Amino acid sequence: MIRSNAYELVTDDMFLQLSDVLHDSDLFLKIEGLNPAGSVKLKTAVGLIQDAEDRGLLGPGGSVVESSSGNLGVALSVVCAAKGYAFTCVTDPNVSAQSMAAMKALGTKVVVVSERDANGGFLATRINLIKRMLAEDPELLWTNQYANAANPHVHFTRTAASTAAEIGTVDHLFVGAGTTGTLMGCADYFRRFSPNTRIIAVDTVGSVTFGGPSGPRFVPGLGTSRRPEVFRPEMVDDVILVNEVDAVRACRTIARRYGVLVGGSTGSVFAAVQAQAGLIPPGSRVVALSPDLGERYLATIYNDEWVAARFGADAVTTVNTVNQSEFPVASWEMNVV
Repeated sequence: MIRSNAYELVTDDMFLQLSDVLHDSDLFLKIEGLNPAGSVKLKTAVGLIQDAEDRGLLGPGGSVVESSSGNLGVALSVVCAAKGYAFTCVTDPNVSAQSMAAMKALGTKVVVVSERDANGGFLATRINLIKRMLAEDPELLWTNQYANAANPHVHFTRTAASTAAEIGTVDHLFVGAGTTGTLMGCADYFRRFSPNTRIIAVDTVGSVTFGGPSGPRFVPGLGTSRRPEVFRPEMVDDVILVNEVDAVRACRTIARRYGVLVGGSTGSVFAAVQAQAGLIPPGSRVVALSPDLGERYLATIYNDEWVAARFGADAVTTVNTVNQSEFPVASWEMNVV
């Protein structure tokens, strides 16, 4: 494989089959971290920038700004560096030191907000800062992953399509919910081409995306303190809410059982699959998306001191427990604001 640009080096056909998680069913972990940006967000970044270029909003010498807790910031850094655009990432204290260092190494200006928003998170604070930046510089382009249809579209055409091409029949699809771009793109694809596929969204306790109460979150990736505009709750069948401590334990389990370091979002998705294991019929083909790998989390979710300080000493060794919630579509529709 020879490519002309780093952002074209997307491995969209890598699946790790885990044979001992589900009883008499196949589980395929879709590995998305084997690219220069290290996460599924490289496809998002390519889609957002290409859309802006196609619409004439971005050209030579252009400047881009985006809000990110880490992965999209790194991915946009890769794309903007290769294309010659100036990029500013607005992030928060939960960003990993490795992600921040990677962005800076790629030439990105990183701005860290510290004031929490009304829901206890940082997302609204980050977005408000971007809006002030746009008012000061009309030439600045906000790719706006939360409301831009190009976000789910790229996962419709690539992430979901590659899953169907490689796996064939997919009975259950587990996807983490952050900005919900990946989730919505995959859900839209399977709703159209495989309507019997059950779409399970995985979110973190403390996220407001599915109408739950807000709460503190320490692991970047999943969850929001503000519902993204691209989110359509009627597109998913079930939602599993996972405590961050269980996501951390799942990451450590995957590392020691399968020899793969995965990020916190993957830990949440894996914990959700475990929670649903007894409800999945034998003979099913199950796909779980792994958005990134774990090297950026060595100082956090794989560090005993960091884990103990945030979740207690028992969190390092205690067996998983997962809070499962199922919301009928009607309930979501009533809660949409």
